[in-house]
Amino acid sequence: MILRTLFFFAAALLLAAPAAAQDSSLYTVSGVHVDATGTSSTEALNAAIAQGRVRAFQTLYRRLTRQVDWPRQPALDAAGLLRISRGYNIANERRSTTRYVADVTYMFNPEGVARTLRAAQIAFSQTQAKRILVIPMSPGVAHGAWAQALMAPAFRESAVPFTLLGAEDDAALAALNFDTATWNEVSNVAVKNRVTEVGLVQVVSANGKVTVNIRRLGLGEQPAKTNVDVPMLQSVTATYPAAAQAAVRAIEDMWKTRSAIDFSQRGHIIADVRIESLAQWSEIQSGLGSVSNITGFTVTAMDMNYARINLAYLGGIDQVREALAGAGLSLTNRGGQWMLAKNP
Repeated sequence: MILRTLFFFAAALLLAAPAAAQDSSLYTVSGVHVDATGTSSTEALNAAIAQGRVRAFQTLYRRLTRQVDWPRQPALDAAGLLRISRGYNIANERRSTTRYVADVTYMFNPEGVARTLRAAQIAFSQTQAKRILVIPMSPGVAHGAWAQALMAPAFRESAVPFTLLGAEDDAALAALNFDTATWNEVSNVAVKNRVTEVGLVQVVSANGKVTVNIRRLGLGEQPAKTNVDVPMLQSVTATYPAAAQAAVRAIEDMWKTRSAIDFSQRGHIIADVRIESLAQWSEIQSGLGSVSNITGFTVTAMDMNYARINLAYLGGIDQVREALAGAGLSLTNRGGQWMLAKNP
C-alpha cells in the first residue's frame, strides 16, 4: 500500500516533463584561426573575434543541418550572432599595436540557436551522434590507400564520430559482401569497438568516375544504403581524398536525415510503461526529460508496476525512438500499442 501511494505521489508531480538538457559540446566550435588588423590593438582584437564568430556559426550550422539546407543558413549580423553566443576562449595569441592573431573557441547558446533555426523553419539535430565503426572496402574489406584516406583529419572531425576498423580484423571479414552483409556478420567487431552501428564504406571506379557506396548496419535495425559519385582525377588513388570527403558528408546526411527535427511537425502517443522499482521509474523520467524532441509527458494512469503516459513530441516518431534509444530507453509498437521500457 505504501509503494502504491508513493507511485501516485510521483505521478502527481509529473504534469509535464522537465526541459531537455542540451549537449553543450555540440554547440562549441574550436580552432577558428583569426587574423585581423585595425588602427589600434583593441580594434584589431574586436575585428578578429567578430570575423571568427561568423565562420564559427557557419561551422555550427553545417554541423547541425543537412547539406540540402546549407544554402538556407540564416544571415545574422554581428548583433544577431552576439545574441546566440555564450562567449569564447583564446589560445596561441599574438598581437601588435595594429594586428591581432589567435586560435579561438566559440561557445553558442543552444536555446538561442534553436530559436533562430526554428524561426527559419530549418530542420536540425540537437543531439550528438553515436560513434560508428567504419569498415573500408575497395571493393572487399582491405587496408590500403582507401583506408588511409578515411583516416584523414577531415574524417576524424566529422559531426558523426568514427572508429576505423583495425587492420587486424580484415581477415575475419574477408568474405563480407557489401550488398548482402547483415548485422550478425559484423557484430563481433562492433562489440569489440563498443558501437551499435557500422558503416560499410566501399569505393569502386568505372566510366571515368569513382563511386562511394555506403551501407549502414545497426543493432535491431533495417540496413540503409546511399551512394555518391566523385569525378575521377589523375587516377583512382588520387581521387581517394575527395571520395573520402564525400563519404563523410554522405554519412553525416544519413544520420541527420534520421535525427534532424522538423519543428513544424508535432504529435503525441499513448505509451505503457512497466515499472520494477521507484529507482527505475526515476531513471525513466530522467531519460524522457533528456530527449530534446519530447516536449512533455503526463501520467494518465498508474499502478504498482505499470504507468500509462501521454507523450508529446516534435518531428517524426522514428526520430523520437532513436533519441530515446540514446537516452537508454526503447519505444516499441506491439499490436498498435506503444510500449516504453528502460534498456537493460
